[in-house]
Amino acid sequence: MSSKGGGSTALTRRNYRLASDTDKPKVTGIVNEKLLSDYLHHVFPASHLPRPPLASLRKPLGFQDLGAHLERLLTEGEPTEDTRDQPVDGCLGPLTVVLDHTSGFEGLLFVDDDLLGVIGHSNFSSIRATTCVYRGKWAYEVLISSQGLMQIGWCTLNCRFNQEEGVGDTPDSYAYDGNRVRKWNVTTTNYGKSWAAGDIVSCLIDLDEGTITFCLNGQSLGTAFSNIKMGPGVAYFPAISLSFKESVAFNFGSRPLRYPVEGYLPLQNPPTADLLRAHKLLGYIKTVLSTTLDTQEVLEKDSACWSLHGEPTILVTLVHIFNYFAPLMIHYLRLTTAILRHEKSRKYLLSNVLFDVLRSVVFFYIKTPLRVKEAGLEELIPTTWWPTRFDKEGKESKDESAEERMRRRAYERGCQRLKKRIEVVEELQVQILKLMLNNKDKGTGEASRYIFLNKFRKFLQENASNRGHPTALCPPEYMVCFLHRLITAVRSYWDEGKMKNPGCVSSDEAYVPPQLFYNGKVDYFDLQRLGGLLSHLKKTLKDDLASKANILMDPAEIQATSMDDLDEEEESGSAQRPFGAVAMGGALARPSWLSSPTLGRANRFLSTAAVSLMTPRRPLAPPEKVKVRTLAVEQRTEEDIEGSHGNDGLLLGRPLEEPDHPITEKSLLEILDGIVMMYNLSVHQQLGKMVVVSDDVHEYAVALKDTEEKIARCPARRPDILEELQKSQKVFAEKLNHLSRRLAWINATIYCKDKMLDVYWLLRVCILTIQHADNTGTLFAFTPEFYLNVAMNSYSSLKNYFSPSNCMDQLPGYEDTLTQLAAILAKHFADPRIVGTDIKDSLMQALASYVCYPQSLRAVERIPEEQRVSMMRNLLAPYEQRPWAQTNWILVRLWRGCGFGYRYTRLPHLLKTKPEDTNLPSLQKPCPSLLLQRHMAELLSLDKDMAASFLNSVLNQLNWAFSEFIGMIQEIQQAAERPERNFVDTRQLKVCATCFDLSVSLLRVLEMTVTLVPQIFLDWTRPSAELLLRRLAQLLNQVLNRVTAERNLFDRVVNLRLPGLESVDHYPILVAVTGILVRILVDCERQGVSRAASVLLSDPCFQLHSIQHLLGEGETSLAAAVLPQTPTVHPGDPAAAPAERKHFSLHAYTDYIHEEEEQKVEQMLAFLTIESKQAAASTAPTSEEDLCPICYAHSISAVFKPCSHKSCK
Repeated sequence: MSSKGGGSTALTRRNYRLASDTDKPKVTGIVNEKLLSDYLHHVFPASHLPRPPLASLRKPLGFQDLGAHLERLLTEGEPTEDTRDQPVDGCLGPLTVVLDHTSGFEGLLFVDDDLLGVIGHSNFSSIRATTCVYRGKWAYEVLISSQGLMQIGWCTLNCRFNQEEGVGDTPDSYAYDGNRVRKWNVTTTNYGKSWAAGDIVSCLIDLDEGTITFCLNGQSLGTAFSNIKMGPGVAYFPAISLSFKESVAFNFGSRPLRYPVEGYLPLQNPPTADLLRAHKLLGYIKTVLSTTLDTQEVLEKDSACWSLHGEPTILVTLVHIFNYFAPLMIHYLRLTTAILRHEKSRKYLLSNVLFDVLRSVVFFYIKTPLRVKEAGLEELIPTTWWPTRFDKEGKESKDESAEERMRRRAYERGCQRLKKRIEVVEELQVQILKLMLNNKDKGTGEASRYIFLNKFRKFLQENASNRGHPTALCPPEYMVCFLHRLITAVRSYWDEGKMKNPGCVSSDEAYVPPQLFYNGKVDYFDLQRLGGLLSHLKKTLKDDLASKANILMDPAEIQATSMDDLDEEEESGSAQRPFGAVAMGGALARPSWLSSPTLGRANRFLSTAAVSLMTPRRPLAPPEKVKVRTLAVEQRTEEDIEGSHGNDGLLLGRPLEEPDHPITEKSLLEILDGIVMMYNLSVHQQLGKMVVVSDDVHEYAVALKDTEEKIARCPARRPDILEELQKSQKVFAEKLNHLSRRLAWINATIYCKDKMLDVYWLLRVCILTIQHADNTGTLFAFTPEFYLNVAMNSYSSLKNYFSPSNCMDQLPGYEDTLTQLAAILAKHFADPRIVGTDIKDSLMQALASYVCYPQSLRAVERIPEEQRVSMMRNLLAPYEQRPWAQTNWILVRLWRGCGFGYRYTRLPHLLKTKPEDTNLPSLQKPCPSLLLQRHMAELLSLDKDMAASFLNSVLNQLNWAFSEFIGMIQEIQQAAERPERNFVDTRQLKVCATCFDLSVSLLRVLEMTVTLVPQIFLDWTRPSAELLLRRLAQLLNQVLNRVTAERNLFDRVVNLRLPGLESVDHYPILVAVTGILVRILVDCERQGVSRAASVLLSDPCFQLHSIQHLLGEGETSLAAAVLPQTPTVHPGDPAAAPAERKHFSLHAYTDYIHEEEEQKVEQMLAFLTIESKQAAASTAPTSEEDLCPICYAHSISAVFKPCSHKSCK
C-alpha cells in the first residue's frame, strides 16, 4: 500500500523494513519488534513532547501495547473536571441531559440504555429530563417512533402527574399532541398538524418573552403558548406523557439538532471531548494513508513479501484506530474493502466486531438527506421539476408544454447523474458483502461465509424477537439498503455456482426447499407457522414426517415440548427422556441469546428438536434411520450446513415430491431464507413510508397550481390578497424545489428499476417456495407464515410504491407471475392447512384487492378451471362461523359493472369531493368477471343445498347489518337533537358507515344471485325456494320503508352530512333494492313474475308509495302541505334539513342509470299498482275473525289437527 505525492513521508529500509529470515527470532506477530515500534511511533507520536525523542530512547511499542498507548494519546488535552462542568447561564442540572429515570417519572416506562429513548408501558406514563431552564431561549427535539397518543412539551417541578393526567393537564405544564392535533394547558384547543412515525418535533421555549413554540420537521407551527409563568423559583423541564406502547427518542444536544432554530440553544452543549478525539483519529488515519514504504530492495527476490507482511501491518494498525472510530467507518468504504480482503482481519472482524451494535448493517446504508444543500443535490440537480397539470380528480395529466418538457428532461438528466454517483457507493458495498460471503478462505479455519451466516441468523432473531420495541430494532431504513446489497451479492454467487455446475438452478428460478421448514436445521425462533405452533405440528404430523420425508420424531423430544402433555405421557416418555430434560422440567437448555421472556412454553422445542433422518438417496429396501440433534446457531459448522459424505446438511429429509437435483450451495439457501425474513420484518413498511415524499410533492404541486390560478383571478383592487397569495406561491415553490431533489434521491436509492427488480425477484422466490411447499401435502403446514406475507406485500409494493416511475408491465414474465400469485391466493385463502386467523384474513384481503384491478382479475381468470371453481365454491360457503365481509366484497367486485345503476367508481354525491387516495381498491373502475359469474351460476344451480345455505346466510347477515345500522343512526340522531354540544364518537360513526356499506354489498350479492340463478327463488320445485323468496321480500320491504318514508330518520341523518358518514346516502341502497325488484318483477318469465308479485304484495310491510318514491312520485303534494315555510335555513339544523332536501328520484341520475333501466322501473311500478289494487279487492277479509290470529294481516288458510290452531300458512 503506497501513496504518491509530495506530501507523503518516506520511511527507508533503515527505519522500517519487512521481517527477514535472520530476524525471525525477534519477530512478534507479523513484523520485527523494532521496525514495528518505529512505524507505530511514527503513526502515533506523543503530542505533548516538543520534539520526537530518538529511536533509541523511545519505549518499544507493539500491537499488544497499542490500545493503551492510543487511549493515552486520546485523553491528552481533554478538559479537566473543573473546566468541564462549568454551569451554563439559564440552565440547571447535569451537563449531559438525559431522561430522569430515578425520580422524574410516573407510571411504567421502558427507557433505553442511553436514557434518551422511552416506551410507554402503562395507560398514560410521564417522564421529564434531568435538566431545567429558567432564562434564555432553549430547544430540544423528539423523534416520533409511533404516531399514537402523546403529549410533548415542558413542565415545572411542581407538576404532579398520574395515570390520567400528564404533561399539559396541569397548570404549569404545556404540551403539543400531534395525534389529536391539539395543544394542552389544563384546557385544550386545536393546534399544529398531525404527526406520523419518523417525524421530528422541535420544542422551543423563550423565557425572555414567555412563549412556547413547536415545530414539525423544521416547519414552525406557530406560537402555542404566551405569557407563561416565569420568575424566581420557576424552571421548566422537557417532559412527555405517552400511552401504552408509544415510543419516542429525545435529542437534547448530544447530537446536532436536525432542525436548529436561530437564537435557540440546545439544552446540552456539543460533546467537545468526543469531537477532539475524532479530530485526532482522523489525523492518525491521514498519517497511515500518506506514508510511503520504500521496499524495492526487499521485493527484488520475492515480490509476494509485501502482500504477506507489509499490508497486514497497516491493516491491523487501522483496525486499532477504527476500534475507536467505528461510527465513521462507513465513510471509508474503500479502506474497509482493503481491510476485509485480508483473510485474518476479515474473520476477526466478522467474529468479534461486525454485527455488534448494528455496525455491519451501517456499512450498507445510504442515508436519505433531509437538507438538500448539505448533500450537494443543488449542484447535481440544478433544475427541478414537478407535475403542473391535473385532471378533475387531482391526478397528474400527461399533457405538457414545450417548456415543461425541457424542465422535466433536465431534471431527469440530473437524476441520472445522482444515480451514477450512488451506484459507485452501492458497488463498494456489494464488494464488502461478497468478501464477507467468501466460502473458499478455509486456510485459517472456518470460511467467512459460515461466520457471516451464523451472525446474520442471530441478527434476524434479535429483530424478530423485539418487534414490539421499536427502539431495540435495527432501523428499517438500514434494513432496506442491506436487503438490496445482500440480494445482489447472493445472486452473484448463485449464478457463479450455476456456471460451475450447470445442473443447478439459476438465480431466476431460486427458491427455498420445503425441508428447511421441518428438519430442524434452521431456527425460526418464535415465528408462526401456517399450521400453528411447531411443537403441535411435530406431534400431529409425526407420521407424515416419517412417511413423506423419512423423519422420525423422538418421543422424548415430543413429550418435552409441552407441559400440558407431561401427565398424559409420563409413563411412556420418562424412561426415554434425557437427564437434562428431566432436571429442567421437560425443556432442554436454550442458548442465552435465544432466550426471551415473550416466547411461549410450546416454543421451547425450537432449539432442542431431535429428529431421525435418513439419507436422501432412497434405496428399494427400507433405509436405516439415523438420529441427529439440531445444534444452536453458534454451534453449527460448515459440515452441518453444507453436509458431506451422503449427509445433505440443510436439505436433510427431502420429500418425495421435491426434485432430486442440486439447487445451489446450501449456505446460500439459508441466506435467501433470511432475506425473505428481513423483508417481512421491516423492509415493506419502510418502502410504504418513503412514498410519503412523492405524495407531498403531489399535494404541494396541486396547492401551487391552485394558488397560481387564484393569483390570476385576483382583482387589482385587492393588493393585500395578492401579496398573501404571492407569499404562499413562494413558499410552495421553495418547498417543491426541496422535495423534488429529495424525491430524486429516494427514487435513485429505493424506487429505481434495479431495486424494483430485486423486490420482483423476491416475489418470485416466495411464489416458487410456496408452490414447492404446497406439493408436500400436509407438510405445507410447517411453512413459516412470513413467506405468504412477503408474497402478498412484495406484490403490493410493486403495484403501489414503485409505480408510476417504473411500470410493472415491463418486468420479465410479469403476466405469468401474476397468474401464479393468483393461483396461490385462490387456493390458500380457504386452505384447511392454514390455521392462523391473521394470515387467513391477509389472504382474503389480498384476494379482494386482486379482483379490483383489471390486470390482476384477468390473472385470476387464467388460473386452471378446477382452481377457479374451487375458489368460487369456497366463496359461496355459508357466512356463519367465518369472516364473511371480505368474501362478500370479492363477490361484489365480480358483479360491479353489471348491476342496476352499478357502473359508478364514486357515488354521485361524492363527486365534488376529492378522494383521499385514488389508488384505493374501492375507487377502481368496474371490471366485472363474466367467467367467474358463470362458475357461480353453475355451482348454485347444481348444488341446491349449498345454494340454500349460502342465501340463508346472506339474508341473515343483511338482516343483522341493516338492523344495526338503523339502531346506530337512531343514537346519532338523538345526540344531534340535544341542546347541549355533543361530540359523536368517531368510532361509532365509522361502525355505522360500515354497517351501511355491508348492507349495500349484501344487497348487491343478492342482486347478482337473482340475476344469474333466478330459479333459486322462483322455481318452487326446489327446496327452500318459496321460503327464500318470502324472506327476500320481507327484507326488501323493510329497507324500502326505512329509507323512503317521508321525513324519516334516514333522511335526517343523511342531511346532517357528518364526517365519517359520507358513504351513507339514498342512491347506493335504493338502486341495489331496485335492481333486485326489477329482476324478479320484470325480467323473469311470467310464472316467476307472478310468484314474486304475489309474495311481495302479501308481505304485511309492503307499501306501494315506497316503490313510487323511487321515481319521485306520490309524496310531492303531501310534502308541500306538511313542510313549513322557513325564511332562513341554518346549515346543520336537523329541523330545517327536510325543507331544503330534494326528493330522491332515479330520473335525476341520468349519468348513472340508463334509459332502458328507467323504463323497467316505470314498468314495474305500473305492474305493482295494478296487482296491488287487484290483491286488495280479492283478498280483503270480510270479518276480523277470518284473519290469522298470529299476524292479523292474512286470511286463515291452515288449521292444525288435533290442536285446532289456526294460521295463515
